[in-house]
Amino acid sequence: MTILKVAITGAKGQLAREIIEIIKSGKSEIGQIPNEYINYNLVCADVEELDITDEKAVEEFIQAESPDILINCAAMTNVDGCETALETAMKVNAIGPRNLSRSCKKVNAKIVHISTDYVFDGEKKIPYCEWDMCAPQSIYGKSKYLGEVYTREQNPKYFIIRTSWLYGKYGNNFVKTMMKLGKTKDEIKVVNDQRGNPTNVNDLAHHILKVALTEQYGIYHCTGEGECSWFEFAQGIMKHFNLNCKVKPCTSDEFPSPVKRPKFSSLNNLMLKVTVGNEMRDWKEALSSFKPE
Repeated sequence: MTILKVAITGAKGQLAREIIEIIKSGKSEIGQIPNEYINYNLVCADVEELDITDEKAVEEFIQAESPDILINCAAMTNVDGCETALETAMKVNAIGPRNLSRSCKKVNAKIVHISTDYVFDGEKKIPYCEWDMCAPQSIYGKSKYLGEVYTREQNPKYFIIRTSWLYGKYGNNFVKTMMKLGKTKDEIKVVNDQRGNPTNVNDLAHHILKVALTEQYGIYHCTGEGECSWFEFAQGIMKHFNLNCKVKPCTSDEFPSPVKRPKFSSLNNLMLKVTVGNEMRDWKEALSSFKPE
């Protein structure tokens, strides 16, 4: 009996916890995951167990565990915080993936690295494809882009999966914030001049597990189908949860930020479509099945 060994870093984050839950149950909301995951050995590490910025610690961990697949969910995702913590952002989002990818190559392991829409400049008018030029505008985006580059350079067996506007039942995210505001406020303002793809973390996890079993290495976009603004997303959340909170549109200028947010971050799941298949649900359908923790 072949046992598939899967290592997951950033194991306490919303994506990692969803992946772990799906592997253990054998299915996602989309459906059954591949049979190869029936006999599994999970190795889960968060920062307490593994500091991915420590090259020696990473090498010892990978050598000891020798996984078939490593899924790197560890990242510094505080976009504003990255602007004032350049060294930490660089270490976690760029050096960490480099360390993991290099060590994975030494044991012939595949690496799945999670990236972001922030690697683009947000100036396009049509969804970004995997081949579009990266031009990150923030420290977060720049550090994540460098993480992609280092992952590719260190190990030919890589999957870089870019996603955006992620939400799930674990951790903090936009949906949970809107739910909280919807229960305590009569009216809120939400920006209507930034557009993208809301992504249910359950759908993303399903596709990560599907892609990771293949040898279709490369860069993937994996976001919910359909496009909306944050204002329209907030309206959908209030409607789904029957919250009597009026959502009013506003501009980004009304919410000053140290970081330039992408005006347009819609991604085209083109690589999925031409390889393993794109089963990502429309964002409205995926939201309709969402149940918070």
